[in-house]
Amino acid sequence: MLKALGSTMAQVLERSRSRPTGDARRFRLTDRGAAAGRLAERRRRLRAVVALALVFVSMVALFSTLFHWLMEREGRVYSWPTSIYWTLTTMTTLGFGDITFESDAGRIFSVVVLLTGSTFLLVLLPFAFIQFVFVPWMAERERRRAPRSVAGDLAEHVILTEFGPVEAALAERAQQAGVPYVVIVADVDDAGRLHDEGVEVMVGDLDDPATWRRARVESAAMVVASRTDPANTNIAFTVREIAPDVTIVATANSPASVDIIEIAGATRVVQLGEVLGAQMAARTLDLGGRCHVIGRFADLLIAEAGVTGTDLVDTTLAEAGLRARLGVGIVGVWDRGDFTIASADTRLESSSILLLAGTEHQLDAYNDAYGVAGPTDQHAIIIGGGRVGRAIARAFGDAGMSCVIIEQLVDRVRPGIRYVTGDAADRDVLDQAGLDDADAILITTHDDDINVYLTRYCRGLRPDVRIVSRARLDRNVSTLYRAGADAVLSYAGTGSATIWNHFRDDETVLVAQGLNVFRTAVPPELAGRSLAEAHVRRRTGCNVVAVERHGELVANPDVDAALPADGDLVLVGTDDAEATFAETFRRRRRPRRAVAD
Repeated sequence: MLKALGSTMAQVLERSRSRPTGDARRFRLTDRGAAAGRLAERRRRLRAVVALALVFVSMVALFSTLFHWLMEREGRVYSWPTSIYWTLTTMTTLGFGDITFESDAGRIFSVVVLLTGSTFLLVLLPFAFIQFVFVPWMAERERRRAPRSVAGDLAEHVILTEFGPVEAALAERAQQAGVPYVVIVADVDDAGRLHDEGVEVMVGDLDDPATWRRARVESAAMVVASRTDPANTNIAFTVREIAPDVTIVATANSPASVDIIEIAGATRVVQLGEVLGAQMAARTLDLGGRCHVIGRFADLLIAEAGVTGTDLVDTTLAEAGLRARLGVGIVGVWDRGDFTIASADTRLESSSILLLAGTEHQLDAYNDAYGVAGPTDQHAIIIGGGRVGRAIARAFGDAGMSCVIIEQLVDRVRPGIRYVTGDAADRDVLDQAGLDDADAILITTHDDDINVYLTRYCRGLRPDVRIVSRARLDRNVSTLYRAGADAVLSYAGTGSATIWNHFRDDETVLVAQGLNVFRTAVPPELAGRSLAEAHVRRRTGCNVVAVERHGELVANPDVDAALPADGDLVLVGTDDAEATFAETFRRRRRPRRAVAD
């Protein structure tokens, strides 16, 4: 059946070459609309130039006629060519003086012609030329400055089909890793703008096979299709025909589109709403109880565990001795949104949340020693009933945790999930959702301003509740933390980490927005040296939590052991610390430009 479905899908998409899909038609109509707009602008400019030329001819005709009449009043007669000659030499201020008036009326007329000509020819015409000829020519030249193809020797590059927050984060990861990338943009103006901003960009239509050949897709390491579901289907099908072996990671908004995009040729289809929802739910479940796993590197698990209700409250990490007794490593400590790298004198409060690293056995040992049975009637409020909010609700339902979604739009209400319809900024609506009994509040709207507003409001109403918020733009992450969020995640962070991990084999675990656990090869500078000698944390701000060699991972390695030259390091650090590590230790050649100069 799948084979038949695949064959049918191929036939449908093949027909789409001659009769484009509705989405492709919309793209082409947009392009045609832009082209029609540029044509209308050129016609407007041409009409303006023609109008100025007609005004000039009319002025010459009028002044030549008046010249004839005034000369006849003085008793002199000149031919019409001579009249035009006198008018033009006077208007252009040349004034040879071979023909002059003797009467006052004639001389006044000469001054009028002189001033009118100077104004028109020396001011209006140059302005018109600059405005309607020179500037449009320069603008058209600038529009076409973005490249139409990549460098001829480019290989192992990443091709992006959009440049939103997720793609910008992917481009930054690629730059840090020394991997060339290129963004294919259909609109020439958008491509020029991105080119000016330093983005590696190439102009081309995504449904045109020639575009992908100019992008050297057959030599690419990965193609990221992150547009609409129909467009991603067309991209996957087009690319797969040209490059059968390239990795294609596509996004999907609708669950029904996943199979279609996979049949079209995508290697992996990612639903970013589901990913973000699962990540936000993972930052909420079991906190204050047993440790909860939020990511893994092979046998190394990354987990969070609340301190409240345990003997760890009001002790330092040195006094707790968790690594010596249980083998588990303390990566860092969260406290009301503030993250600090673990140190011996870090003091734990009842609001602290430990970020742990260890094997399954080590985490089990931690649970046996400090696991506190969490309440069986945990309740969460989810503000926003979109894809992310519904994904969180499903994760809570699978974990047996009750939840309610607050949603203003009635058409977003789905069966099987408890909803409260209304504005989350209304205290009565929050009370209906169970604010007083809530253990967590998750804020998932698309608007960062609203998220900051609701985070601050909910923190004021419930100082003790755990708040996990969503951010659309990275610059608002710190604001959300200051507003009272305990954890902040975004599409850009979770989406780029998820897509990058498909490319680099689970290289990154996003702990929170701006904080990652990541894997990298042991830099040559550190090979054979111990962590105590390397001072990685002091030099970069990153903390080494594990060393992997030949598939064997050692969590919380001995600081005096030599680092293997053929091994990998697993580190935790902020985005800035990760960039500092890359700059400090990764001595690589400057990556080639993705586009041809």
